[in-house]
Order: sequence, then structure tokens, then C-alpha cells
Amino acid sequence: MLNPNLDTIELTKDDYERYSRHLILPEVGVDGQKRLKAASVLCIGSGGLGSPLLLYLAAAGIGRIGLVDFDIVDFSNLQRQIIHGTSWVGKPKIESAKNRILEINPFCQVDLFETQLSSANALDIIKDYDIVVDGTDNFPTRYLTNDACVLLDKPNVYGSIFRFEGQATVFNYEGGPNYRDLYPEPPPPGMVPSCAEGGVLGVLPGIIGTIQATETIKIILGAQNTLSGRLLLYNALDMKFRELKLRPNPVRPVIEKLIDYEQFCGIPQAQAAEAEQQNAMEEMTVTELKVLLDSDADDYVLIDVRNPHEYDIAQIPGAKLIPLPDIEDGDGVDQVKALVADGKKLIAHCKMGGRSAKALGILSEAGLSGTNVKGGIRAWSEEVDPNVPTY
Repeated sequence: MLNPNLDTIELTKDDYERYSRHLILPEVGVDGQKRLKAASVLCIGSGGLGSPLLLYLAAAGIGRIGLVDFDIVDFSNLQRQIIHGTSWVGKPKIESAKNRILEINPFCQVDLFETQLSSANALDIIKDYDIVVDGTDNFPTRYLTNDACVLLDKPNVYGSIFRFEGQATVFNYEGGPNYRDLYPEPPPPGMVPSCAEGGVLGVLPGIIGTIQATETIKIILGAQNTLSGRLLLYNALDMKFRELKLRPNPVRPVIEKLIDYEQFCGIPQAQAAEAEQQNAMEEMTVTELKVLLDSDADDYVLIDVRNPHEYDIAQIPGAKLIPLPDIEDGDGVDQVKALVADGKKLIAHCKMGGRSAKALGILSEAGLSGTNVKGGIRAWSEEVDPNVPTY
């Protein structure tokens, strides 16, 4: 209801007290606060971006907030997902988020969708909301969110983060571009690491999520100068903002229906290729590795293909650090050849097993066969030595 009948909306005495700093802004005023109260916003995800976004939307007086999430709170979330607290670890994120939203604004209607957004449910979930805010962290859901917003003609407030960099814009608003104008095709699976693999500065999603909240509020108020048609880029290390112009692509394919977005992004194909590679690759469990390490055997070499800063966090005893990028560049291949020159067996591990499998695939092409440690150092911590930190 971006153009509600303001005569039907009443502000209570509590509203006047709670939103007094809004009400004295000429750009907001009583009518603007009524618009916020009448508005409905759907947030997809309550993680790094969703946390500040939801807090500020609730505090601004949004009358109805919908939340889509099926994850649970983990200790590793607390570094950046500020809507959640330690007491909520192991519990559903949407319940944690609702609890915090109602602490800020007990008059907000909070709708929970404890499910994964999919082609089967996206249109039904999104259709009843004025604005959709994309707080997701994967390409299939971003394309799905975009296409559903295009089909339903809903503004899509977008943000993404990685390491020290973030970006934000508004898609599908007043004839402006949509996500496919920025990214016509998804990148190959695995090319863009997740935050779990690449890391993220804890305060970064606070900045991008707050920008998303700002744009959402501006759209509701009818402000003209939104980020539609502009991609805002932020680098926290340099403390610099840049802006790129976005325009609709006149030859982009027409979105007529929702599709299989996992298939579109190449996820099943990549998983099948990875499974085929792993089936062809010898593996060992961390328990088997522990038995080998405890023996007097010296006919093997254990390499760790994680990055040096990960190695500083936790190590498996006796592992030699040869990062995957070095193996990909070729220098690491020569190092491994030197280590196994006298016929020693090669064993490789990483955080969870994926990067070491990739490293062994590269080494196999160089004529070096090896065994992958299933589950990597995370499995080692969970099954062998709980004193080894997880991250």
C-alpha cells in the first residue's frame, strides 16, 4: 500500500511520542509516519543484512514486517548478526528476530515464514507486501527474489557483502533496472566464495543493511532520489563510496515465470561434478587420520591447503601448509612434488574437504595422486580433538 488512504490511518498517543523525531521532519511529518504505519515490508533473511535492516524498520514504525528464514542461530553469527543474542544460539533465527523486533516496537505485526524461499512459494509469500528487501547470501535466491518482484511489480531493495566490500541499490522501482540488468548470468558455482569461506568484517553488513533500511523508508515516503538506477559500492578498508549508473537492458529476456534457480545457477551440475570427482578420489576419515598420526609411520605427507590466516587459527599436528592458491598457480605443485619425491603417500585437508579435493584434482593432473581428509579440520575438531578451535 505505497499510496494508502491516509484518512483511514490514525496515529496513537504512543505513536506521537515514539516517532516525535520523525514527525518534526518536514520530509516525514504526520502523513509520512502514517505511510510507514500502513506499509508492509518483506525481508528475506535475518542474517548479517537482515539484522540492522529489521531493527531500523521496526524502530521507524513499519506497521507490518514479514520475515523469511529457515536457519538457526549459530555462535559464528553473533559477530555481525546483531539482532540475535547468545541466549538464542541453537534456536530459529526468525523467532529470535521477532522477539527483538517486538522489544523495539510492540505494535508491529510480524509475519514469520520459516521456510526456504522457492519457486513454489515465492509468489504467494511476496504478493501481500509492498516492498521486498533482499538480505540473502546466495545467487539462486537473489535471482528468484528478483524475478518474483518483477512478476508482481514489487520494489526490490538489494544489498550484498563480502570481506570488506558491500553494494546496495533498488531494483524494479518506477521503471528502473532489475537484478538481471546488473548480473545477466550467474557466476560459475564456487567462483565467488561465501562469507564462511572468505570472511566478512562484522560491521560491514551493519552499514549496507542500514542503507537498505534507508532506501525502504524513502520508497514508502515517496522520496524521489532513491538508489534506483544507481549501484552504491562501499569499501570499508579504504572508507570510500563509489557509484555506478545502472540502466535497464533493452534486450534482456522477458521474465514470464519462475524457473529452477538452482539449475539456472549451475548448482546441481557442479554438485554432480564434485561428487564424481570425490567418488573417483580416495578419502579417509579424521578417525583414520588420527590412527595414522599416532602410529610410527613416516611414509606419508599431510598438507593443509587453507590460507595462512586460517592455519594460524587451528592446525592438525604435522600438517604442512601449502595454500590452494599456490597450488593453482603452480608453485605449490612443485612443493608437493618435492615432499613426495621419495614415494611418500600424499594426504590433503582443508576446512571442510572441498578445497583439498580441488587441490588434489589439480595435483592429479600433474601426476600426483592423493587422499582427501573427509570433513577437514572441522570434522577433526568435532570427532577427534574438541580443543581445536572451529571457525
